Amino acid sequence: NEGVRRLKAVKVVRDPETIKLLADLVRREILRLIAVEPLTQKQLAEKVGIAEPSMSHHLQLLRKAGLIKIKEAKVGSHGILEKYYEPTAKLFIEDWEKIPPDLRRYFVHSHMERLRGMISVFQLIAEEQGQSIEVTSKEIKELAQEIAKRIPTVAEKYENMETDMDRETLIIKIYSETLKNQMNEDKWKPFFSKIKNLL
Repeated sequence: NEGVRRLKAVKVVRDPETIKLLADLVRREILRLIAVEPLTQKQLAEKVGIAEPSMSHHLQLLRKAGLIKIKEAKVGSHGILEKYYEPTAKLFIEDWEKIPPDLRRYFVHSHMERLRGMISVFQLIAEEQGQSIEVTSKEIKELAQEIAKRIPTVAEKYENMETDMDRETLIIKIYSETLKNQMNEDKWKPFFSKIKNLL
C-alpha cells in the first residue's frame, strides 16, 4: 500500500543553495505531492500545471540537491521508461541561520500563513464563548520569526527517524511542539494567555 510508505521523517536543510531551491513554490508543491505518493514527471507536470520540459528542469535541480530520488522505473503503456520520484524525506525544514537574508521574508510569510490558520480556529472557539482574540500584525510577524528560528531545533529530533505518518500530521506535530516551546517564554505568555483562557 503506497499510503503507508516509510520515509525519512525530516531533513533540516542547512545548505543556502538548497534553501534557495525550496523558496520556489513549484518545487515545494512537487515535494508535497510526491510525499503522498511516487509520481512520474508527466503526472507531476499535469498536477502542477506546467509543461513537461519545465518539470524536468525542476526535477533535475531537486535530484541534484538530494531532495528527491527515483523510487522505481517501469515501462509504461507506450513502451517508454517512466521514472517514479519520491522525496528523500517527508518534510524539509530550513535552518533559519542558513537562509539567505533576502529569502527570510518568504519563509516568515509561510509561517505567518500557518499561524493565521491556527489562530482562526481559536477565534471560532472564542466567538462561541462570546469572546474575541485580538492579534496584531506585529505579533503575528514576530511570532512567525521566532517559530522560523526555533522549528529546526525541534525538527532535528525527527531527522534520524523513518515514518509512515502523513506529511501534514508530521508538520502539525512539529509545529505544535515548537509553539508549545514559545508559549513558555515570558515574552509570549501574555499573547498565549488569550488562547489558553479559551481552552
